[in-house]
Amino acid sequence: MIPLSVLDLSPIAAGSTAAQSLRNSLDLAQNAERLGYHRLWLAEHHSMRGIASAATAVVIAHVAAGTSKIRLGAGGIMLPNHSPLMVAEAFGTLASLHPGRIDLGVGRAPGTDQITAQALRRNLNQDINGFPQDVVELLSYFGEPQPGQHVIAVPGAGLDVPVWILGSSLFGAQLAAALGLPYAFASHFAPAEMERAIEIYRARFEPSRYLDKPYVMLGLNVFAAESDEEAQFLQTSQQQAFVNLRTGNPGPLPAPVQGYEETLDLHAKAILRQALSCSVVGAAPAIKTGVEEFIHRTGADEIMVTGHIFEHKARVRSYEILAKTMIGHDRTPAPVGLLA
Repeated sequence: MIPLSVLDLSPIAAGSTAAQSLRNSLDLAQNAERLGYHRLWLAEHHSMRGIASAATAVVIAHVAAGTSKIRLGAGGIMLPNHSPLMVAEAFGTLASLHPGRIDLGVGRAPGTDQITAQALRRNLNQDINGFPQDVVELLSYFGEPQPGQHVIAVPGAGLDVPVWILGSSLFGAQLAAALGLPYAFASHFAPAEMERAIEIYRARFEPSRYLDKPYVMLGLNVFAAESDEEAQFLQTSQQQAFVNLRTGNPGPLPAPVQGYEETLDLHAKAILRQALSCSVVGAAPAIKTGVEEFIHRTGADEIMVTGHIFEHKARVRSYEILAKTMIGHDRTPAPVGLLA
């Protein structure tokens, strides 16, 4: 079995608070560590009433302080919102506090709408095509300082924090391949170009000091419960949230409802079928079959599981069922070195 990991957006459920969501994120990480998940990542989003992980590095610090073994990181930091130096300093600090446990995934999307992006950056004049140069600059800050180098990340220099390229299109695949970096594809919400992106990344990969062969991690929605019907019921929270987002009405994570899909028009149903096609839903037997089929179809080196479930206890239970079904003591260990 390949490594299984967790993506947590620290969802804010309707009627709850960001404070409770952040406590839930720590509890989820502690349970993921206990259950044998390899890593847990949090993601940067802004101006979203249903997501509490905007200050991603701060949340990672909170979770890291309450765990001891599981790898933690960002999936990801939206690099155009920040200077590479400040990102290097933040994650250099995390790596100094929690050595050998911190990852840094970076993406080029804003993680929000254009108005909020302008509030983050003060202007939108930065060229999106500058993302590759920003990644190279970021990588340089984690290496050993060179003679004559004036700007040094402290903490950060010499720590070789593992950097991943995140993507939902072919651009990230090409960049990750060219730089010899691990690649994480957002198939859990944007699967359209997944297979082509994997193909391009593997075909064009250039070995580097970071990685000697391609390493692909794929996002997968998993909703596990005691019965198939209960799992399908739990999934309706994510379905509602996604439709709300795509129709310009984002908000807190809604409570699940019976028969949600039956209330949708053909357009909304098509949105869900396409965007959330990389999903496995059901009791343990269906989960095992679905996850194994996804791994076989994609050849993924690692799967990062996510699932927006309204009740925190049900969310933890979903990860428990998946772990008991898929994670055994004989599972294939993750690569050593920068990806350990």
